Amino acid sequence: MMDLLRNFIIFPVTEILFPSSIQPYAVLTLETLAKIIAIIIPVMITVLYLTFAERKVIGYIQARIGPNRVGLFGFRLWGFGQPIADAVKLVLKEIVIPSGANKTLFIMAPILSIAPSLAAWAVIPFNDVMVLANINAGLLYILALTSLSVYGIIIAGWASNSKYAFLGAMRSAAQIVAYEIAMGFALVGVLIAAGSLNLGDIIQAQNGSVFHWFWLPLLPLVGVYFISGVAETNRAPFDVAEGESEIVAGFHVEYGGLAFSVFFLAEYANMILISMLTSIMFFGGWLSPFQGIPVLGASSMFWLFAKASFFLFMFLWFRATFPRYRYDQIMRLGWKVFIPITIVWLVVAAILVVTGIPPWFD
Repeated sequence: MMDLLRNFIIFPVTEILFPSSIQPYAVLTLETLAKIIAIIIPVMITVLYLTFAERKVIGYIQARIGPNRVGLFGFRLWGFGQPIADAVKLVLKEIVIPSGANKTLFIMAPILSIAPSLAAWAVIPFNDVMVLANINAGLLYILALTSLSVYGIIIAGWASNSKYAFLGAMRSAAQIVAYEIAMGFALVGVLIAAGSLNLGDIIQAQNGSVFHWFWLPLLPLVGVYFISGVAETNRAPFDVAEGESEIVAGFHVEYGGLAFSVFFLAEYANMILISMLTSIMFFGGWLSPFQGIPVLGASSMFWLFAKASFFLFMFLWFRATFPRYRYDQIMRLGWKVFIPITIVWLVVAAILVVTGIPPWFD
């Protein structure tokens, strides 16, 4: 597909618009832009329909129907048009900026919230060749970007000039910092096991059967990473930043219309990112669980998306199942339970690697 785009669109366009001296740079720039668009558009469409899936899944769990009225082009289609109707409604609503707010930071905060979750996709490998930037420090890049999202939340709460928004921002920031440390230590365990910061190499290090994947030797880190990911995205049962009964929606209480929708998109984009990273780090990424079996054993993007879909379903399942934790319980879990577990298991993982325990480290 990329070869066709390059030969029939990018090359002719660059030959017409640019002098020969800068054509190679123009080709590289246009190819990169095409790859970025090819990643961002499916992610945004997935975000839209993840909201639809959440309402349907939770509806079924709670013995309700969920959205089933809004369709496309006059056809009801089981309510598949609902996410598009929601998006149109939010885009057309007026953005009201409070009179005492810092207008510049008020507008910048949603952008700072969603930008890291989209930029992180630059190093996500969809198979052994399809990756936008196959950098050796991919894991470090992920850690750096995912820790930036807290700034959008803090700035939103402060710039709104609202005590309720500021309280929600502080609660969210404290929660994210607590669980960011545990997530970082969990990924250090993956680094020890794989011996590489490159995400593609991490997947290749898990080559083999299901029992070659890192979920088994790093089992406690799997739980810590995924649960910390739920807390990082402010999802139930860790959604104290949006505790409606206490602080009226938290840090984005003063936002409406398109600005609010960007925060909404950021939350769901982060859910997809955490699910993809969990699949890559611990469950073999694009590797098939049936390796060695004809047809089923072939590695492909299908397996990566299937694994990520399972973890996305768990996000939705948690929301329909567990009550919200108290804030002191959330802090205790992050600081007094998860961080000690990860520190202990880093030592265990190092011992496993040094002693060459099969089938992962022999």
